[in-house]
Amino acid sequence: GVPTAGIEYYIPLFFEHTDTLFDYLPANALVALDAEVNDAIGDFWRDTKSRFDLMKGERARPILPPSELFLSEEQFHVSLANRAIVRMGRGTPDTATGAGALPELGIERKAADPLFRLRALVAAQRVVVVAESAGRRETLIDYFAEYGLASTPCDGFDAVFAAQAALSVTVGPLAEGFVLQAPPFTLVTESELYPTQARSRGKRDGRKVTAENFLRDLTELKIGDPVVHLQHGIGRYIGLTHMDLGEGETEFLHLEYADGDKLYVPVSQLHQISRYSGAPGDQVHLHKLGSGQWDKAKKRAAAQVRDTAAELLALYAQRSARKGHTFGFRQHDMDAFAEGFGFEETPDQMGAINAVVGDMTSGRPMDRLVCGDVGFGKTEVALRAAFVAVADGKQVAVLAPTTLLAEQHYQTFSDRFAQVAHEWPARIAEISRFKSAKEQTQALKEAAEGKIDVLIGTHRLLQKDVSFARLGLVIIDEEHRFGVRQKEALKSLRAEVDVLTLTATPIPRTLAMSLEGIRDFSVIATAPQKRLAIKTFVSPWSRGLIREAVLREFKRGGQVYFLHNEVDTIEEMGTRLADLLPEARIVIGHGQLPERELERVMREFTQRRHNLLLCTTIIETGIDNPNANTIIINRADRFGLAQLHQLRGRVGRSHHQAYAYLLTDAHAKPTEQGRRRLEAITMMEELGSGFYLAMHDLEIRGAGEVLGESQSGEMQEIGFNLYTDMLKSAVKSLQKGEDADLTQPLDIVSEINLHTPALLPTAYCPDVHERLTLYKRLANCETADEVSALREELVDRFGQMPDQTRALLETHRLRIAARPLGITKIDAHDTQILVTFVPNPPIEPIRIIQLVQKDRNFKLAGQDRLSWKRSSGDLDARVAGVRELMKKLTG
Repeated sequence: GVPTAGIEYYIPLFFEHTDTLFDYLPANALVALDAEVNDAIGDFWRDTKSRFDLMKGERARPILPPSELFLSEEQFHVSLANRAIVRMGRGTPDTATGAGALPELGIERKAADPLFRLRALVAAQRVVVVAESAGRRETLIDYFAEYGLASTPCDGFDAVFAAQAALSVTVGPLAEGFVLQAPPFTLVTESELYPTQARSRGKRDGRKVTAENFLRDLTELKIGDPVVHLQHGIGRYIGLTHMDLGEGETEFLHLEYADGDKLYVPVSQLHQISRYSGAPGDQVHLHKLGSGQWDKAKKRAAAQVRDTAAELLALYAQRSARKGHTFGFRQHDMDAFAEGFGFEETPDQMGAINAVVGDMTSGRPMDRLVCGDVGFGKTEVALRAAFVAVADGKQVAVLAPTTLLAEQHYQTFSDRFAQVAHEWPARIAEISRFKSAKEQTQALKEAAEGKIDVLIGTHRLLQKDVSFARLGLVIIDEEHRFGVRQKEALKSLRAEVDVLTLTATPIPRTLAMSLEGIRDFSVIATAPQKRLAIKTFVSPWSRGLIREAVLREFKRGGQVYFLHNEVDTIEEMGTRLADLLPEARIVIGHGQLPERELERVMREFTQRRHNLLLCTTIIETGIDNPNANTIIINRADRFGLAQLHQLRGRVGRSHHQAYAYLLTDAHAKPTEQGRRRLEAITMMEELGSGFYLAMHDLEIRGAGEVLGESQSGEMQEIGFNLYTDMLKSAVKSLQKGEDADLTQPLDIVSEINLHTPALLPTAYCPDVHERLTLYKRLANCETADEVSALREELVDRFGQMPDQTRALLETHRLRIAARPLGITKIDAHDTQILVTFVPNPPIEPIRIIQLVQKDRNFKLAGQDRLSWKRSSGDLDARVAGVRELMKKLTG
């Protein structure tokens, strides 16, 4: 299970003596001290003592005195005695070392010798290359060796100086290198060898985020959860188990089917396994192995999928036939507008912006969904799209589900367009409850006359009396929050203009449509720099916890949202909080307040006249207050998953650590669904987890409720993942005028057997859950570069790879290489390599015939099989043999 938050503060109760950082430092360690360290220690002790005084009477959570948990300032300095210390601060150093700037050393990938610059420098003097991590060090050493440049791996700079090698490679956090005159040597960082790549690598997450990968991920798979095997159907995951089948021990996924039947899947074949999504786990029907049930279920689904695909094709044809407006676009204009952003775009954000601009300039009506987690910069994508439209003389309509969000957008759009008003003057107007009837009438009149460039509002914009002179773009924020009638109105809009939809938590219907290709899709899954994940806690109602959480936020100058979603009792809750927190300046906001009053409340809270906003779910979307970094949600078990995710996203919009407290009734247990929702959202603390929550919603509620009854039966039988794969395959086939056989494997599944153990040994990666996640991430890799990136990560996290893990990675590299050749199976023994092809593989038959005729070691071994007699004793020889064979097949 998940350890209880704060459990480490009770460690002294279980041990007579507890260690500190200094107990782990070697005697010769060098300690660097910041000049302001004493001030920081003093601040820490003042805060800690005041929190102890506040909480020491709490019976539910008794706490230990700070002196039993932390070093005092005096103890800290005693621990530093007799240690080598470097004191860092402002001023001029007493001595300086002669150092110069580096020459140009970048690797030229297209040159005959990409390392010619580095090679020349190594010939002249000693060179030390500093890699970002141990994994990158291994990659660099391999790359140098590939081009005949010998290098020595070193663990730290002591080893570098001891080795005295011409070229050493070590690991360190250096930003840039230098040339030292005495002793003469050059220090080069990896970023100076690969300047552009290192920058982008610093920002990337370990995982490539695609819509399909969210579905294929096994990150949260627990024992007992249902999974889908492409060949055998729905079974239940029992765990990972080790077995020796005569070629050394390897690891298998243990699945259980109907009547207790067991299936063991080698971890190298996890590309055939996906999580089951479509119905709550306890309602899933398991298939019986060998009974034909799975094939029948796939046939039923295939029939239904063909009908759906035909409908989709009609939609495609409709969209393709429509002519959209081709927007004019000049990059230097966009650059001028982008200067007002004030932040560096994340790679995902830039990708979404480029995709939107591409759609708008294509001449085809845009219908793009941009999904990005709360606070990940979707609004900036909308602003850039609006600028393209306005600069081309078109009008923009921005639709928001709530008055508060409309007001937020009005402020944001007004501020940004004001910065470029001298060159592109744009009039922005808003229609909402916050505006008087007279102001609204005037705005509508001017929109119809073409005098307003951007009109922002709620569903009021969809009414019949709203018209535009030259509408070119509609931006919809959180479409799933609109009602059925509003969605119908939006459908008719899509026929005429470009539509950009923004969402933080995609409801699975939207997710499905995007995967099916009805709408274009962009994911912003990279958090802005310095953004921290929100720490989330679930607790029964506790006065002590509320007081501690609120006062901690106040102490750092922040503000708090307290969400109580009952207007009838919100005043009473205000009285209780005022009694508990006399320090708080409380203001109450809810949807039943008069418009002007609500506007005043929100404005004053944003201006920090109040430090605690007691409110209903009116804050759910669009309230952007970077100073509010704690939210407390009362009766959180009553909210849906998407709603909880949105509410939690109101905090954590700056670089400060944010906290979310989800409170339940102290006297009653939440319902089973409520409990599972709270469990899901606490597990999903990572930044960018909106997609995973959408899939959780699908599992908790079931496909029928979310996706509509017409598709849910077949989907529940085969799972959401396979259903969407079949649908995509059917659409592609119909587009080519072919009839897809959806009961056959949709993609070539290449099975590679090197007849040597291929696994992550327990001694290398002890955590079962972590091993499963890594196995599945490997199985999801679609390029050799993705496998290499995962190799680097493994070395960084767990150290040098054992042979079994090398074999696992090589298996996946060969799987990726085999697929485009139409190879379904490779058996690499010590005496022969046996290859099985799909019928009519994409290889010229003459090549296979020539191999058999010219070399007696090649033989046709039955239909679609080729045998090559070859001695391959160890792993490296077998891998080299398989690669050589592939080369012979492709010429």
